[in-house]
Formats: sequence, structure tokens, C-alpha cells
Amino acid sequence: MIKLVYCITRRHGMALEEFSRYWREVHGPIGRRIPGLRRLVQSHPTRQPADLSPPPFDGMAELWFDDLAALEAARRSPEWRASSADEAQFIDGARTALFLTEEHEILPQT
Repeated sequence: MIKLVYCITRRHGMALEEFSRYWREVHGPIGRRIPGLRRLVQSHPTRQPADLSPPPFDGMAELWFDDLAALEAARRSPEWRASSADEAQFIDGARTALFLTEEHEILPQT
């Protein structure tokens, strides 16, 4: 299983609350239709403790696929294109990072 991780920054001028609402209620349902997607998680920020500096991103998305071939097939799909096109509505692409990972579990869930 591989995971695509997006560290997302909201579009300039968009309030954090509106960003979170749009991402969850509008973009989420678009993304869940991507073929071959095994799991999709959005991580929305919570209030930070006073001793922690604010994060450079406004949220994180994690998309799991069986393997690289499944991800490549998904990226060729009309559903992926629709999801990518919708990102311009709420994401600052120039300040958003993404990377591909393979998880190595250190402490299993109990």
C-alpha cells in the first residue's frame, strides 16, 4: 500500500473556516470518487497550544492506493481531473506540498 500526502495551504484571502467547510463538504465528495482509492483522510487543524508555533499549512490529505500502478491509473481518470480542477477553488497550489510515502508501522494499534 502506498500513500500520497498533501500538505495543503488555503487560497489567499479565504478564511480558514470557509476553507475547511469547502474542503470537507464540496471537495471531499469529489475526491472519494477517484477509482482505486482505498482510503481518504482529511486532517483539519485544531487550536494549537500556546507553546507550539502555527503550522505552515492549513491541512493535510492522505490518499491510499494499492500500489504505484493503481495511483498512476487513478491520475489518468476523469475523476482525478475533476478533483484536480476543483482544487483551484480553495487551495494555493504554489504553497502546497505533496509527496508519496510507504508507511512503516513502528507501534501497532491496539
